[in-house]
Amino acid sequence: MPYLNIQTNQSISPESQDKLLRDSSRIVANGLGKSEEFMMVSIKDETPMMFGGQPGPTAFLEIKSVGIPGGKTKDICRALCDLVYSVAEIPPERVYVKFNDVQRSMWGWKGDMLG
Repeated sequence: MPYLNIQTNQSISPESQDKLLRDSSRIVANGLGKSEEFMMVSIKDETPMMFGGQPGPTAFLEIKSVGIPGGKTKDICRALCDLVYSVAEIPPERVYVKFNDVQRSMWGWKGDMLG
């Protein structure tokens, strides 16, 4: 049940949003070893944001999932930063990626809890 939220201060065109949604969904699902069938991704663009006390392109990506393998986070982070740079021209040094490993008992789906 992975969820990725992409938040940026940049304006992302509909075509670029589609690429970002599709490619990031694949990156996270594959990286976590989860089926993309359960992957959810959202984008919030044009959000007022600043990084390091300076204006300019920036992004915050947050991944929530049950069972995040610690050995996979570096590769997922790198792939997502590369994607964000290629689609939205946001340099990796202005992107934070946060991983949240959620307990099964704290994740609901279809009106019930997983654990």
